[in-house]
Amino acid sequence: MKIEYLGHSCFRLDDCLVIDPYKDGSVPGLPVLRTSGAKVICTHEHADHSGRECVEIDGSRGCNFDVVEVPSFHDDVGGALRGPNTIFVITGPDDEKLVHLGDLGHFPDGSQLAAISDADYLLIPVGGHYTIDARVAVKICEAAQPKWIIPMHYRTDVSGYPEIATVDEFLSLCEEAGLGDKVKVMEKNE
Repeated sequence: MKIEYLGHSCFRLDDCLVIDPYKDGSVPGLPVLRTSGAKVICTHEHADHSGRECVEIDGSRGCNFDVVEVPSFHDDVGGALRGPNTIFVITGPDDEKLVHLGDLGHFPDGSQLAAISDADYLLIPVGGHYTIDARVAVKICEAAQPKWIIPMHYRTDVSGYPEIATVDEFLSLCEEAGLGDKVKVMEKNE
């Protein structure tokens, strides 16, 4: 499975499935997003995750992914603050399992944890404030046991919301938990 990081929480898989494109101007410091794919999916309807208009749909492309939606919340009070969030459990044509947690705001319950466990790739928000923070993210990684952990939704030197954290605390906590060798911080368009 080819995973391309387009910034914030946006990824493109195998040049065909785009997840959580951000709308123009919705994430401070990120350039305008223009990409293409056969299909777009969004974890929720906030502007930094629902920029469907930024993706040119090419229906002639094949896109053989099985996508299972797992309902969750954008906060730790049942969605009362920020609403619903969808976790995507995606299986590729090679049977690799990728989980995109969107803007998860709470530790997963039993059925959610079962759905996300043993993924080949876990794309997890780590910046806090609007999502889980680094400490909760590490606890989820310990419980879910993915092969690879890809942090997202954090502030960088050039982009991101000022109130969210950088990836640094998450990386440090992963090292302490013995997960450091599983973490891959992706560069934009890597």
